[in-house]
Amino acid sequence: MRILLVGAGGVGSAITRIAARRSFFDHMIVADYDLARAEAAVAALGGAETRFSAVRLDASDRAAVTAYLTEERCDVLLNATDPRFVMPLFEAALAAGTHYLDMAMSLSSPHPARPYEECGTKLGDAQFEQAAAWEASGRLALVGVGVEPGLSDVFARYAAEELFDEIDEIGVRDGANLTVDGYDFAPSFSIWTTVEECLNPPVIWEKERGWYTTAPFSEPEVFDFPEGIGPVECVNVEHEEVLLIPRWVEARRVTFKYGLGNEFIETLKTLHKLGLDRTRKVTLPDGTEVSPRDVVAACLPDPATLGDRMHGKTCAGTWVKGVKDGRPREVYLYHVVDNQWSMAEYGSQAVVWQTAINPVVALELVAGGVWSGSGVLGAEAFDPRPYLDLLTAYGSPWGIRE
Repeated sequence: MRILLVGAGGVGSAITRIAARRSFFDHMIVADYDLARAEAAVAALGGAETRFSAVRLDASDRAAVTAYLTEERCDVLLNATDPRFVMPLFEAALAAGTHYLDMAMSLSSPHPARPYEECGTKLGDAQFEQAAAWEASGRLALVGVGVEPGLSDVFARYAAEELFDEIDEIGVRDGANLTVDGYDFAPSFSIWTTVEECLNPPVIWEKERGWYTTAPFSEPEVFDFPEGIGPVECVNVEHEEVLLIPRWVEARRVTFKYGLGNEFIETLKTLHKLGLDRTRKVTLPDGTEVSPRDVVAACLPDPATLGDRMHGKTCAGTWVKGVKDGRPREVYLYHVVDNQWSMAEYGSQAVVWQTAINPVVALELVAGGVWSGSGVLGAEAFDPRPYLDLLTAYGSPWGIRE
């Protein structure tokens, strides 16, 4: 397997460090708009690792990416960029006749008149609109396969197949007790993506109603996370699982809630009030055009560089409530990463490392023919047991709490 990895930021660099320990692929080309960043990701692996190379590519240039995939005879494009670049990369892979994998799906837009009641364009709609073309090509677009979405969706399918006869609700719940020394506000993941998912109307799915929206940060609840993290208040946030899980898993309700904390929420609300969450460029007095959200991102520390200052654990998981053998059952399937461990073992902070391991696991399953198919599919469409077994074999076990 020849892989084109587009994006050499925190997640992309963590992907290279994880993949370097596996033998399922022949070569991985690390591409980034900033060639120095791609080269640094490769150099960090050491001179003995010859299966990696670096190249400069503009993720927004569909034609250039298509040509490069063809010239280099790549089998798959692995997208580790932010969601702005999903569609040009997704379409480039289709045009080049390669497989495709991402960790975040095409962007949404709110309903023009009723944003907190009805869906407008949903996450992933633009990709699912091209499902027939992918099926006809015989190629697989494996979408939303990071940790959330991704592993959380695998948990949902596993619960449906092995733990429950009927499911009332599937609720993805994400929480952490991470702190960052020296910063009052330092998101552990891309602020561009964080703003997008936290300030857009969250989506909920119900069997009798379908998909609908609510207000940002709605329906707060305290969720008790495992392995010493403890109680964290979680709120509704827009996320791909709610758009993916109901397509393949039978449940009466699907939700996603994120443990943000009051300070984080108030900061995001302030950014929104000031218009600093906007992506459309504004013109400064000297004629310079800038995107307010890009300015905010530039002013904050790069999440990939925070590992040495971070302490604590992050938890991603799927809470499932339903019936098994005629009795009520409630479980939480989860994956916890300790930042001290991920830094010592891989040199990557916990949040980006937890995101990065999952597409590598998925690619190994695809390379071995364990996961196969064509069209636009989420992780829920496949057998979950080989994925969970391989994740454990990577040295990163998952857990379950009744």
